[in-house]
Amino acid sequence: MAIPSASAVLAAWERGAGQDRTHRGLTLLALTEPEADIESLAALSLGERDRHLLMLRETWFGPRMTGLMSCPRCRAELEIELATAALRAMAQGDPAGLTLRGDTHEIHLRLADSRDLMAAADRSLEVAARTLLRACVVSAVVDGVSVEPEALPCHLIAQASGRLSDADPLADFRLDLSCTCCDCHWQAPFDIVSFLWSEINDWANRTLREIHALACAYGWSEREILSLSPARRRSYLRMVDG
Repeated sequence: MAIPSASAVLAAWERGAGQDRTHRGLTLLALTEPEADIESLAALSLGERDRHLLMLRETWFGPRMTGLMSCPRCRAELEIELATAALRAMAQGDPAGLTLRGDTHEIHLRLADSRDLMAAADRSLEVAARTLLRACVVSAVVDGVSVEPEALPCHLIAQASGRLSDADPLADFRLDLSCTCCDCHWQAPFDIVSFLWSEINDWANRTLREIHALACAYGWSEREILSLSPARRRSYLRMVDG
């Protein structure tokens, strides 16, 4: 994976500020593969996209991720800690499981990608779920007859959803959490796009404040300031703060 420059990350932050979550994910993904076109990046499975973003996060901010979650029952705050390497290892799903065969049915599936999320955007949860299902069912035959995804029996829809989750675990990753205060147990979704964007947003605002301070003090350009190592930049800032 290419290691993006500070200028490239700032440019991605500027582009992503006005984007929805799916397009923002692609903007961040492009930092990992600067030579790739957006169409090929959008065609990556969601789990593969997230694996690349976890690598970007590890390169830019380190291998440990921490955050706060609120208990849904007593609202106590819990600190969570995740390792990027452990999550990346989960991206190795079971692609062989994308075919369901039984005595009366044969269903071929594919993994969801960013294009599918775009197609399901701005729809109700129910309609979005049907849109994603239609996209992921390549073909379905029940009792010798080809059927549309929406016409599949409920038990086959549930099996198909389970197989997709097994084949691409990061696509809908959930944390098993428990509250030490009230013993509540629940699952919470973890979204690397939102998590990484929040970190980059904080980094970008902090970096722009540093650029402003050094530009005012020394008259340097943004490019000159970003070319400094973080350690040298901090040393100059300490001198400016006096």
